[in-house]
Amino acid sequence: MEDSHTISSAGPVQIVSITEDHKFVLDEAKLKQILFNRRAIGKKVALVSIAGDFRKGKSFMLDFFLRYLRAQNQSEWMGKEDEPLKGFDWRGGATRHTTGMIMWSEPQLLTLPDGEEIAVFLMDTQGTFDSNSTVFENAFIFALTLLVSSVTVYNIMHNLQEDNLQHLSFFAEYGVLAIDAYHTSPFQQLTFLVRDWQFEYETAYGFDGGEEILSDRLKIRENQHRDLELVRSRLRQCFRKVNCFLMPHPGLKVTNRKEFDGRLSDIEKDFKEQLRVLIPEVFRKDNENFIKEINGEQITSADLFEYFKSYCNVFASGELPTPRAMLEATAEANNLAAKSASKEFYIRAMEQHCGGDRPYIHPNQLDALHQKVRRESIEKFRCARKMGGELLSQSYQQELENEVNELYENYKKHNDSKNVFAFSRTPTTFIASMVLCYLIAGLLDTFWLGGLNFIFMFGFWVCFGLLFVWLYTKYSGDHAEVGEYIDHFADVIWNNGYQPVYSKCLQSALRSVVGHAKVE
Repeated sequence: MEDSHTISSAGPVQIVSITEDHKFVLDEAKLKQILFNRRAIGKKVALVSIAGDFRKGKSFMLDFFLRYLRAQNQSEWMGKEDEPLKGFDWRGGATRHTTGMIMWSEPQLLTLPDGEEIAVFLMDTQGTFDSNSTVFENAFIFALTLLVSSVTVYNIMHNLQEDNLQHLSFFAEYGVLAIDAYHTSPFQQLTFLVRDWQFEYETAYGFDGGEEILSDRLKIRENQHRDLELVRSRLRQCFRKVNCFLMPHPGLKVTNRKEFDGRLSDIEKDFKEQLRVLIPEVFRKDNENFIKEINGEQITSADLFEYFKSYCNVFASGELPTPRAMLEATAEANNLAAKSASKEFYIRAMEQHCGGDRPYIHPNQLDALHQKVRRESIEKFRCARKMGGELLSQSYQQELENEVNELYENYKKHNDSKNVFAFSRTPTTFIASMVLCYLIAGLLDTFWLGGLNFIFMFGFWVCFGLLFVWLYTKYSGDHAEVGEYIDHFADVIWNNGYQPVYSKCLQSALRSVVGHAKVE
């Protein structure tokens, strides 16, 4: 994995790591660099992840997902028979390989049937239930995966069993709370991927066989324990789509050879045929559950970043949070994402008119622009679908207004710095004062008025000294507050001395020109 914060080329990047005392650390810098990739900015996102027990071929499968996305819908997307499988790190063996959570550093772009382009991210997760994992680690990995993903592939071996369903019971309870509060399913698509299915003579490979197995396992029977009934009844409520796929064994060359590097020539034909069925279905463009949604709203990569942070904060205590705490975290992240989107709208609009490459505009014009964009930004926040109630929404709206006002102050300062005359007003004022004092002193000296001459020469040297100090503060950056006091003093001289004279002269000149034009 890369240790630096700069991701130079596409590859797997660890965004969540585990400390020696079994705590999780979210690397916000790396996650932000991935989600704010220039290819993903402003686009809606889909996050496809894979979770399940350790050493069951999750990373291996994910590399075929990556190969399919890179092929951009080519019919021969699986590649050449002798081509090694590259992408997410994987290897055979009995010990855990992937730790924490790993995301591919670059989004893959997909064009939907309506022409819209979305960014697709892939995420690999640490295998659960090995000898090094705690119960909390397993719960955290599974919880975060389900919460942030639009499509979660639950990788299990041989058969869909009761313990696989019980792992979902906690999320079923969270889902019921979310449905009661916001009338929408909190999770989108869950695909049970049953690996090494051994009973093809009873139930065929693929989605059809998987649906048969899934329907049987989720069937509520007479005299069934109440807990088992609840999991089954809630599972289809909480997920908008639940399906199952039965996958054959990839062959002994894959599982028994240490030197196996993912070449198709070493993989059994049945496995390759089922890959051609499974993967295009996972990334089907007309799948209404493919784009990530929160509270019924499709989100962008910037929104997803906020949700990642909020969910990780909920688990920061090292204890499994209650379903209600998770729901509250979702509501906070939802409001934070709405605030961030509205703030970004304000920044983009202001940058178009007074950004770094735009010319100076009059302060009154800038203020009018700020008021207009500020109203639109706040209205955008109010119109966004939000969770958590009016009180929570109002607190985030107040934060938005405060941050927008701070941004406006920065835009004002930046705009003032573009005003060449405003910057040169101080030296111009002092130089003009020095010239005026020198001329008056010379004139007084001509008429033998030496006493008054001294006063104006004193003014000359005062202006010279202030100009020298002002130049030093601007050049060195030291004692900036002294420079500001001198600027203020120069403004007083300009506004009360030179500005009125300049205005009267200008008006007189304009009247003269207009009068001359009338005579002609």
